[in-house]
Amino acid sequence: MKTALLFDLDGTLVDTDALHLTAFQSVLASHGVALTKAQYVEKIMGSSNALIGEAFLPHLSPADQEAAIDAKEAAFRSMLGELQPAAGVAALLDFAEAEGLSCAVVTNAPRANATVVLEALGLTERLPMQIIGPELARPKPDPLPYLTGLERTGALAAHSVAFEDSLSGLRAALGAALAVVGLTTTLDEAALRRAGATIAVADFTDRRIFELIRARMIYTNGAQ
Repeated sequence: MKTALLFDLDGTLVDTDALHLTAFQSVLASHGVALTKAQYVEKIMGSSNALIGEAFLPHLSPADQEAAIDAKEAAFRSMLGELQPAAGVAALLDFAEAEGLSCAVVTNAPRANATVVLEALGLTERLPMQIIGPELARPKPDPLPYLTGLERTGALAAHSVAFEDSLSGLRAALGAALAVVGLTTTLDEAALRRAGATIAVADFTDRRIFELIRARMIYTNGAQ
């Protein structure tokens, strides 16, 4: 099978943006920086921690920027309680398993976050392959994380689908020549479609997702 489903994590498999916003506001405030939700959506969602540090804490040294962002991630993990995956995730993973499709998480979150969140969602065993942007030479919005996901799954971009909620993530997935399902967790359908999403959905129960996947699937015997 040359089809893969590649999932962003925060805001896609699970709605954690409110927790991230709170954690960022708390840590940035301690450095004299006030963060609005609009700024979070525009400049933080889907971005790498290194770029976030440079954008919001230019008055700090690179080492202090990193320490501040690390403190934010620790604060985020401390706030995690019981999490529920987005509606329809289990059914989509069941479909992927039945069809023999490869699945992976492709995220800019640090590995510690990805590990804790997937464990809280009960998805660790179902999504054991995790592409961690900060561990690569270039995180999202560069396409490298999605290209790495395709390489590790052995899938073809022309027959695979990415799932994203941020403009940065969409840019990365489109740069890897993937069809993208946009999740309207924070951005609305119009914004996601303008950014290049093939379809925009509220959650994974939307039947158009399955139609899109089937349209792109290719079987090992060559049948469409």
